[in-house]
Amino acid sequence: MFADFHQIEKILIIRLSSLGDIILTTPVIRAIKLKFPHLKIDFLVKESFIETVKYNKHIDTVHTYEKDIDGLLTGKYDLVLDLQNNRRSRKITEKLGGMVEKFSKPQLKKFLLVNFKINLFNTIVPISERYAENLVGINVEEPPEIYTDNLKISLPEIFNSGKKVIGICPGSKHYTKMWPEEYYKNLALKLIDVGYNVVIFGGNSDIETGERISGAVSGVVNLTNEDRLSDTVNLMQYCEAVVCNDSGMMHTATAARVNVVAIFGSTVREFGFAPFSEKAVVIENTSLSCRPCSHIGKSFCPKGHFRCMLDLTPEVVFEKLKNLLESHG
Repeated sequence: MFADFHQIEKILIIRLSSLGDIILTTPVIRAIKLKFPHLKIDFLVKESFIETVKYNKHIDTVHTYEKDIDGLLTGKYDLVLDLQNNRRSRKITEKLGGMVEKFSKPQLKKFLLVNFKINLFNTIVPISERYAENLVGINVEEPPEIYTDNLKISLPEIFNSGKKVIGICPGSKHYTKMWPEEYYKNLALKLIDVGYNVVIFGGNSDIETGERISGAVSGVVNLTNEDRLSDTVNLMQYCEAVVCNDSGMMHTATAARVNVVAIFGSTVREFGFAPFSEKAVVIENTSLSCRPCSHIGKSFCPKGHFRCMLDLTPEVVFEKLKNLLESHG
């Protein structure tokens, strides 16, 4: 039974981390606000991810875990939606008291799929839809969104050259979710050969990778930055498409409303974290019996062959990207 939102005035949504997970809450926030415009919606997030929701017009106040938690405990919320539902968030909700709805994670299904390859996911349901169905009982249809600071940024010259631009995002938090760096270099060469410009996106942890790729491939421009998410979103919007791993940058590109080619290695779409967009395609090696080996990624390939990524050659990705652009332009 869902809470009666008509009788509620103030709610708190908790999703502390990480970048992609927070982005995937935005369709739910938008749907709640549009259906119940009288609601005051606050959001609790870690300081390092505040820019993801800081400028969201559907959120009244963004609180950070590090700075505002004590003040939150003295405030009153009619309802708390815990989308994180881990030990840390549960400690917060226990102190807040009141009505709390926790997102029910399909932990058993994930465990069986990873460890025994028993797939009990009858359909592939995006996590944004799971949030909405599980906690609110409303539908979400539109992709995620990231509102930016609206400050004008200097557009790099590569966007004014007359050539169309493809973005690449070579980073990810875990090794088994990263398409090989050499493959990104090869793909960049192929794109440049057929007349595209290529730029690299990513955050602080991706800067060195971006420098290596741009240094090895003439004409590639490294636009990674020190986690300035607004800059990244604003620049992505000028791209014809973005090629990325299963990462926060993948969801950032989806929120930027561009065509997305997502390369999945050790993870699978059943977990619900594929790009939530009709303008996206997921490339994965479905012939391997060892996939998925993790629901979040690993620092090494347990089998030692890393075929989930190595078999997805630059030629395969190039063709998928070409087909996507022909379909969605």
